[in-house]
Amino acid sequence: MNITSKSIIGNIVGLNYKTAEIFKKYALDFCCGGQQSIEEACTSNGLSMATIEAIVQELINCLEENKEKQNRTYGSWPLDKLTDHIEVIHHSYVEAKIPIIKAHLNKIEEVHGNDHPELVEINSIFTDAAGQLAMHMKKEELILFPYIRKLAKAKREFSKLVKPHFGTIKNPIQQMEEEHNFEGEAFKKIGLLSHNYVVPKDGCTTYSVTFGLLKEFEEDLNLHIHKENNILFPRAIALEEEIQTTNHTS
Repeated sequence: MNITSKSIIGNIVGLNYKTAEIFKKYALDFCCGGQQSIEEACTSNGLSMATIEAIVQELINCLEENKEKQNRTYGSWPLDKLTDHIEVIHHSYVEAKIPIIKAHLNKIEEVHGNDHPELVEINSIFTDAAGQLAMHMKKEELILFPYIRKLAKAKREFSKLVKPHFGTIKNPIQQMEEEHNFEGEAFKKIGLLSHNYVVPKDGCTTYSVTFGLLKEFEEDLNLHIHKENNILFPRAIALEEEIQTTNHTS
């Protein structure tokens, strides 16, 4: 894969998720803002385009030369397998971690809130984002993912597909992407308020554990959104268009 200044960041990460480490290091959004080119992102952030381009290309070359070290891209998986994977790995993770993180945030806010008033806002933002994320995942599980599985089955079995009530898959996907943007912005705020999850000198062990959990949650969320925005959704749109073209719908 050859990288140029016009290469789209989301597409690069979609092919090799390992490249996300570089974009994260230089604070270049590969998640919600992943449709920017390297040139656009570097210009906006005052970075050297040539430097970023060279670093990314070097990493990709290493990954291609040593495939056993290459991170999975999920790009070749059947779409129904990918939706199952997202539910089992990411949705389950979110459901398990939200109550734990909320309990920890409540505790450190109670103990350290007077000296660190930012904890009140962090707790509020996380609680809101967690509630929105829970509803978001249910919409995927009940509406979007079942239709994607039907698309995969129609392709595999060359069977007809009943047109969904939402018209085209682009409609729920657009809503999901907007909700991803909301989550991304929420965690940007948390990152700023927490100084990128740095525990203050007077922070207790629970404080440290809480920030560690929040950081891990954000990292999982970024990977979760990446798999959907950059891999699952574009492939699902393309598959629906392919099936419509070959008259498999009714």
